[in-house]
Amino acid sequence: MKKILCFMLALMMAMSFSAFAEDGTFTGVGEGGKAGNVSVEVTVEGGAIKDINILENEETEGLGDVAMEDLKQQMLTGNTVDVEAVTGATLSSTAFIAAVKDALSQAGIDPESLVATGETAEAAELEDAYDCDVLVIGAGGAGMAAAIKAKEAGANVILIEKMNNIGGNTLLSGGEIAAPGNWLQQEGVDSVEQMEADLAKAGGNPELDHVLASNALNAAEWLRDDVNVEFEDYMLFFGGHSVERSLVPKGATAVELVNKLWAKVQDLGVTVFTNTRATELMVEDGKVVGAKAENNGKAVEFRAKNVVLTTGGFGSNVEMRKANDPAMDEKILSTNTVGSTGDGITMATAIGADTVDMQYIQTYPTCDAETGALLYVADVRLDSYGVLVNKEGKRFVEELEARNVISKAVTEQTGACSYLFWDEDAMQKSGVAETHKAEYEDLLARGQLVKADTLEACCEHFGVDAENLKQTVADWNQYCADGEDKEFNKRGDLIPIAEEGPYYMLVSKPAIHHTMGGIVIDTDAHVLDTDGNVIPGLYAAGEVTGGIHGNNRLGSCAIADIIVFGRIAGENAAK
Repeated sequence: MKKILCFMLALMMAMSFSAFAEDGTFTGVGEGGKAGNVSVEVTVEGGAIKDINILENEETEGLGDVAMEDLKQQMLTGNTVDVEAVTGATLSSTAFIAAVKDALSQAGIDPESLVATGETAEAAELEDAYDCDVLVIGAGGAGMAAAIKAKEAGANVILIEKMNNIGGNTLLSGGEIAAPGNWLQQEGVDSVEQMEADLAKAGGNPELDHVLASNALNAAEWLRDDVNVEFEDYMLFFGGHSVERSLVPKGATAVELVNKLWAKVQDLGVTVFTNTRATELMVEDGKVVGAKAENNGKAVEFRAKNVVLTTGGFGSNVEMRKANDPAMDEKILSTNTVGSTGDGITMATAIGADTVDMQYIQTYPTCDAETGALLYVADVRLDSYGVLVNKEGKRFVEELEARNVISKAVTEQTGACSYLFWDEDAMQKSGVAETHKAEYEDLLARGQLVKADTLEACCEHFGVDAENLKQTVADWNQYCADGEDKEFNKRGDLIPIAEEGPYYMLVSKPAIHHTMGGIVIDTDAHVLDTDGNVIPGLYAAGEVTGGIHGNNRLGSCAIADIIVFGRIAGENAAK
């Protein structure tokens, strides 16, 4: 009797709210998205959700927008806002749900009073087993490159991805690719040998580094000519490189790269399954013959002549991080997708694969101090603009040093953070405020970035020592006039800071960005066991592998790595 009364009371409350609800289309705004606010239009009829139109959306293409479409279908099918945030896109999901709730409140509807239909959007159920020539596990940049090359070689290819979206960590990167002798460089300023020398400083495998450097330009040309990736007409000078050699995709993010790779995968007719997590490699008579997986709770077997592992690193697996470097604990934020949990390493080592360099975990020096996200506005530094200072207003490291060097230096400063200071001319010439408008405006709104007419005002906002910064800028400008940085010997162009504002200051902290360690491969992308022998039927490429980047990956070499070795793995697996 008590249950019946509770049900009747709930029904009466829902009916009372519906009585005051208006039919029509209402706009709602949700705060806190990854790139700012999200706004939607919600159409209401008879107190129920009939349609949702996403209006303003600067969330990561291929990630945040995919999550919101998924949530939209759940809401429309079930007439409910009681949906769970999509894994890997929590900020976008939360902002979207808040926006829909706001729109419903404009219609006079308490979102919690909606009468749910109990229906759910049904996902297509997979069969118990599939057969193919090549199974690629992980649909990031390396996985898509491998799938494309294997398919073009005539193989029947299946590509599986555990997340509900493709792209992996590649999608969250800047997408820049290091390519010696590229079409934007002046002839003779760079070479394969010079890139190899830069890579060698990190102590990577010389044979793998030779393959990477020798094929990087061809990989970039393949992206441009075959995959139709558009590149900007400028390069970036990443720390640790001896010359400016990093090509920048259109829009200065990897969205262009991922979208074009994905379009190529689709055009070729590669079979793709998302929400499908590989759990175990299948081995028969010493050869890998496929993988076991799970899709929405259903066990599925994928049998293949050859398997390519492209599952990424373990930057989001705190326990695996701490096991290899205790300093990389839960207190350190990460730029990585939540899917970077080392699954491929775990599966490969379970069948005898060897690993290397697992203790080397890289942090990116200039990340969002609140969220850990990679900051593209901070790329003004890579354009050789601005100075990096501490709370005391003093430079403490070369702005174009290797990532691990800058990151370590930052952690030793007051508050374990740094402040990038630049002028209006740098802002205009770098274009970061326009290219990354949503991020720029979000940083301003949250007070993580300040624009002010004077140096003193910038310093006051963050509590930075203004007198010391004045002297730092004066010294810096003198170094620029002399053509030599007498403090840190900064490479690249030395560009002075204007005597008058506006000025900009950005606070940032290091966050985990790349795990250099992983399973051991040879130059043909075969996975090797602990005795150095090839494990038949198993290939690997990308961040799941180790040995290429040594103790410190150079910026933009990861994209070169995933494309070069992804293509090699796909071609060889198809043979």
